[in-house]
Amino acid sequence: MKDFESDFQEISREAIPKTKNMKSTEINHPLSERQQKVVDTLKALGIEFDIKFHPPLGSIEESLAYWGKFEATHCKNLFFRNHKGNKHYLVIFECMHQMDIHDLEQRLHQGKLTFASEARMEKYLGLKPGSVSPFGLVNDENHEVHLFIDKNLLNAPRLSFHPNDNTGTIIISQEDFIKFLDAMGNSYEFVELYE
Repeated sequence: MKDFESDFQEISREAIPKTKNMKSTEINHPLSERQQKVVDTLKALGIEFDIKFHPPLGSIEESLAYWGKFEATHCKNLFFRNHKGNKHYLVIFECMHQMDIHDLEQRLHQGKLTFASEARMEKYLGLKPGSVSPFGLVNDENHEVHLFIDKNLLNAPRLSFHPNDNTGTIIISQEDFIKFLDAMGNSYEFVELYE
């Protein structure tokens, strides 16, 4: 998967704006096993983050009531597979945008895409529906999942994602998000998903 072909122009890391490091908040809330694994990984990498807790959030609409209080760009994460089922993709973009699957197929040049099943989500990312997040890469030991990240997120100083459980939200600087991705070892690229 490392030799991933793309028709999109690569964006150099020097082009990514630097953000001030965040101060990690002290966690005084019990963590689920999935959340604990994410928190432990971020701490081991020396990544600062903030974590907020809330009731289980099943949709973007529900989430907005809580996310509106957080200073971050909130991301939507969609998990796909190709037609043969031998390649898996995580597509990340700003939560208020809607993506048509046929438009995605045109932009990503990966052939026919379908949403991956719950079984595949568990197998490759260790996640359940409603909790899809790039932090699921902590469970992808064989680096099977390739990430397509909307390049507009390069303009966001802070990003937020579920910590593999939809009862929490982690806020992380964009710079540290890239650091996390590099540490995970999965292939990824920034692409233009919409104008």
